Amino acid sequence: MPYKVFLTRDAERDLEGLYDFVFKHDSPRSAQRLLDQIETTLGKLADFPERGNHPGELAALGVTDYREVFFKPYRIIYRVLKKRVYIYLIVDGRRDMQTLLQRRLLTR
Repeated sequence: MPYKVFLTRDAERDLEGLYDFVFKHDSPRSAQRLLDQIETTLGKLADFPERGNHPGELAALGVTDYREVFFKPYRIIYRVLKKRVYIYLIVDGRRDMQTLLQRRLLTR
């Protein structure tokens, strides 16, 4: 039985921001291809949510509640709770991930 995948509001904003950025700075076609790749990745999480690794920045702090999957350079950070997968971040991994993860996941 597949898991349900939910995007948090932050993840929805991340996705919209990535799409808009690629749309403006590359092409509408590239933006749609990126969106399709992310949707495919999210679909795979519905079937195999435990496949992701623990983000190194969080694991170094002893936090192993979150997992990540990526397709370079993008990272999808999520958490599995019961039969649900909650997506918290969809970001370009070249960003300052330590600060971003701290602000988004550890200061709630």
